[in-house]
Amino acid sequence: MTNKIALIGAGVMGGAIGARLLATGNDLYVFDPDPARVAALTADGAHAPSTAAAAASNADYIILSLNVAAIVRAAVFGENGVASGAKPGALIIDMSSIDPESTKALATDAREKGLRWLDCPLSGGAPKVRDGALAVMAGGDRSDFEESKYVMDHLCANYTLMGENGAGQTTKLINQVLCAVNFVAVAEATQLALDAGVDATKIPEAIKGGRADSAILQEYMAKMAAKDYTPTGRLDNMVKDLNAAQDLSRQTGTAMPLTAVCAEIHRLLTSAGLGGADSAALMKFFEGPSTNGMPD
Repeated sequence: MTNKIALIGAGVMGGAIGARLLATGNDLYVFDPDPARVAALTADGAHAPSTAAAAASNADYIILSLNVAAIVRAAVFGENGVASGAKPGALIIDMSSIDPESTKALATDAREKGLRWLDCPLSGGAPKVRDGALAVMAGGDRSDFEESKYVMDHLCANYTLMGENGAGQTTKLINQVLCAVNFVAVAEATQLALDAGVDATKIPEAIKGGRADSAILQEYMAKMAAKDYTPTGRLDNMVKDLNAAQDLSRQTGTAMPLTAVCAEIHRLLTSAGLGGADSAALMKFFEGPSTNGMPD
């Protein structure tokens, strides 16, 4: 089914989402303040309105792929934002990863403007979206969730409604806790393999299907062994999500010692100027101060 879709935000993930929607035959209106990001999609047939409002005015479905809650709010409710141009009853599908409380407030404000809101954070990164194989956890009304499948079926292999607005973002924080612990564990194990003289690139195949197997192991161990830091995600984005998870744990009284350690490792690398690097750059923590660019 061909849909008229507005895409607000065309960074690493937004660009991959846009490319997938174009490849599956949708009519895409993209807005991003970076012209180069927009050009990458217009080359494949996307339209390029000059504002978020103009992009939204053409669409029944509006996808947001942005970084933090303040940017989401500005993109929707700020000057020339989505809300000032969207059709009455348009469905906003927020694929950003932001905190649950901000999401609830955004959804409430959207309803007051006659708009609908689903929080739909994703897991799988750019490689999965290109294959339409994302896992997406949603929060919002069931009827909106069912309607959104006209769009999300192009992007997802697993699309689950977790509850009301905010439940999708809460589930994403849980997902990020699991990912962060796994990323750090795979980096640590990769360094041990390198130090012990074992070919780390063979390990994912050797233990495939066993209890230690994981998608992160399969995707990242060889990348980490090769010191390939080509970005498919960013360390500073993980810091943002771990901060939100720790905030939530303080609200719920949940002890999260492993998350605390992983968060500090991520913060250390970010403070060393590696915030924009891929998660594979966690290897630099285990290489030691003489090689990772951090002070002794």
